Amino acid sequence: MPDNAAEVTAAGIARLAGVGRAAVSNWRRRHADFPKPVGGTETSPSFALADVERWLRAQGKLAEVPLRERVWQQVAGHPAGAVTALVHAGCALLLVRDRSSGWLELTAVSDERMTALLPTALEEVLTLRLGVERAVPTPHRAELAPSVPLLRAVTDLAAETGARQAFEFLLGRHLDANPRQYTLTPPGPAALMAELAGPAGTVLDPACGTGALLRAVTGATALYAQETDPDLAALTALRLALHSGAEVRARTGDTLRADAFPRLTADAVLCHPPFNERNWGHDELAYDPRWEYGFPARTESELAWVQHALARLRPGGTAVLLMPPAAASRRSGRRIRADLLRRGALRAVVALPAGAAPPYGIPLHLWVLRKPVAGASVSPELLLVDTAEHTDTGRDKLDWQAVHTAVLDAWAPFDRHGTVAELPGAHRSVPVIELLDDDVDLAPARHLPPPAAAGGAEELAGVHDRLTTVLRRTAELTPPPARTPGEPEPARLPGVTVGELARTGALELRAGGTGAAPTPHRVLTEQDVLAGQAPSGTLPEGTGEEPVLVRAGDVVVPVLGGGSVARVVDEATAGAALGRNLQLLRPDPAALDPWFLAGFLRGTANNRQASSYASTATRLDVRRLQLPRLPLADQQRYGERFRALAEFEEALRLAGRLGERLVQGMYDGLTDGTVEP
Repeated sequence: MPDNAAEVTAAGIARLAGVGRAAVSNWRRRHADFPKPVGGTETSPSFALADVERWLRAQGKLAEVPLRERVWQQVAGHPAGAVTALVHAGCALLLVRDRSSGWLELTAVSDERMTALLPTALEEVLTLRLGVERAVPTPHRAELAPSVPLLRAVTDLAAETGARQAFEFLLGRHLDANPRQYTLTPPGPAALMAELAGPAGTVLDPACGTGALLRAVTGATALYAQETDPDLAALTALRLALHSGAEVRARTGDTLRADAFPRLTADAVLCHPPFNERNWGHDELAYDPRWEYGFPARTESELAWVQHALARLRPGGTAVLLMPPAAASRRSGRRIRADLLRRGALRAVVALPAGAAPPYGIPLHLWVLRKPVAGASVSPELLLVDTAEHTDTGRDKLDWQAVHTAVLDAWAPFDRHGTVAELPGAHRSVPVIELLDDDVDLAPARHLPPPAAAGGAEELAGVHDRLTTVLRRTAELTPPPARTPGEPEPARLPGVTVGELARTGALELRAGGTGAAPTPHRVLTEQDVLAGQAPSGTLPEGTGEEPVLVRAGDVVVPVLGGGSVARVVDEATAGAALGRNLQLLRPDPAALDPWFLAGFLRGTANNRQASSYASTATRLDVRRLQLPRLPLADQQRYGERFRALAEFEEALRLAGRLGERLVQGMYDGLTDGTVEP
C-alpha cells in the first residue's frame, strides 16, 4: 500500500456502508476475504480505504462510496493527522475559489510536478487573503506531498457542493469526531451575539476558537481573530476566508499576555472567553493599561476579558461576551462591576436558558458593553433580560427563535431610548443607582421575579378543571388485573429476534443521525421519545447528509441509558427526522403489527438480555431483542392491549404535569397574594 493511502477504522466502514459497528465486526469474523488491517492497534485497527471499498462493492453492500465520505476518510487517515489534512484542504479550496483557472493548470500536471508548484501558488493566495503575518503558514513541498491525492479529491467535492460547503463539511466532521477537544459556540447564541453587536465594519474575536462568532457576522469589511491553539487558529482563518469576502487577519497567541492587535480600534468585539481560568496572567499583568475599570482578581479572568474587549473598541463601539453567571455576582468582582455601571460601559445583562452553550448545565449570561464616548452623558439604567421561560429539558429543546425575539424586542428600544417598558419576569431597565449596593449583583433573576407560575387564580381554576378531567380519564383507562390468583402460568411462546426478522424482510432497521436535508425538518430526539412528546429538535447546518424520516407505524427505540421504551410513530410525528441514539424499526404490515412489536420490545427481561454494560452507560443491541412467533391476528390482539396501555401511560404523564403545575401555581399564588388562603 502506498505510504499516503487513506486508512479507515471500523467506525468509518460502518458509516460508509450505513450499518452499525457490530455488523463490521461480524463481517470480519464471517468473511475470510475481508481486508486485513494495515495499521492502528489490536483493539482499534485501521484498513486501507481502497481495499474496503472494493470488498463492500463486491459483496453488494455498497454501490459507490459517496465522494464526501471518500474525502473525509482521506482526511481522517492522513499520515500527518486530520488537522494538517484540513489545513492543506482549506488552502487548496481557497485557491480553487479565488483562482480557479490557476488551480486547473496545477491539477493538469503529475502529482510530483503539482507538489513542486503548489507552495508558490498557495503563498500568493494566502498572503492576499490572510496577510503576510498570519496563522496559516504556507505548506512546503515535503509537507504537501502526502496530501496531493486528498487535494485532487477535495477539488471534486468543491465542484459538487462549493468550496465553502466542502470545508464546512470536513471541519464539522472533525469537530464531531473530537467533541472533548474543542469548546464550541452553537449557532443560536452566535447569531444572537452578532445581532446585539449591530452593524459593524471591523469585528474582533480575541478568543476565536472555531470561528463561530465571526462566521455569524454579516456585512463586515474586516474580521480579526486570535487563538492560543495554533491548529485552531489556522482552521479558523481558512474557515473565515472561505465564508466571507471580508479581509481576514487571524493570529496565534495568548491574547491577554500577548495581544496580537494592540492598536486595533474595532467597531465590535464578540467573545466566548475561557471560563474560570486562574493562570490568565494575573501576576505579570498588574500594571497593564487595559485595566481601566480595576485590576481583576486572580479568580476573575472573565472580567479581564471584558476589559480587554473594551480596550479594543472605538468610542461608541459594542462588545458582546458570553459569560458564566457567577461573573455577575461574585464578591471579588463587585468593584469592577460597579465602575462599569457608573461609567455606562455595561449596557445589558441577558440570562440565556440552560443548555444554550457549553457548559450546558448552567444558564450562561450575555454581557452587552459599549465603550464610553468622551463628553457624552452616561445612561442611568441597565437592561436586564431573563429568558428562563424558554428553558426545557435540554439544548435540543430550546426555541432559539423565541429566545432571539425576547432578547431583541427588549434590546432594540432600550438601545434607542435608554429605557424600556417592563415585562414582568422577562425584562426590565433597572436604574444603576439601585444596583450599586454592597454586592453589585447583576444576575437578572435577582431583579426580575417571575410572575405567578400558573397566571393567577383564573388560570389555576382552568388547570384544576383539566386535571379533574384527566384523572377521571385515567381511572377509566386503568388496566384490569393481569391474571386471576391461582390461575396457571401461560405456556412460553417460541421466540424470534429482531435481527432474524430484519434478515427475512419482516422489518427494516435504520439508525438515527444528524443529517441535513435540502428542506428543514423537525427532529425526533431521544428525549422526545423518553418523555412522550412531539419532535422538538432541529437539524444542523451544512452536513450534507440525508436524514432518516419516520413514518406512521414505525417503532422508535432509544439505544442508550438502559430504559425499556419503545414508541409507535403516529401521523402527527410522521415526517420528522430521526435523531441520534435512536433506532428505527419499520415493520412490514403484512407480517408484523407495530403495537405488538413495540409492546414486546418494552419488556424488562427482554431489554436486560439485549443490553451491554460499560462503566458509564448501557447500550441496547436492538437486533437481540426478541418477540414471540404469532400469527398476525394474534399479534393484533396483543397490539390492542399494548395500545391501551400506552394511552393509559400518556394520561398518567399528563396528569403528573398538570398536578405539578397546579401545586406550584398554588404555592406561587399564596406567596404573592394572588390566591387567598
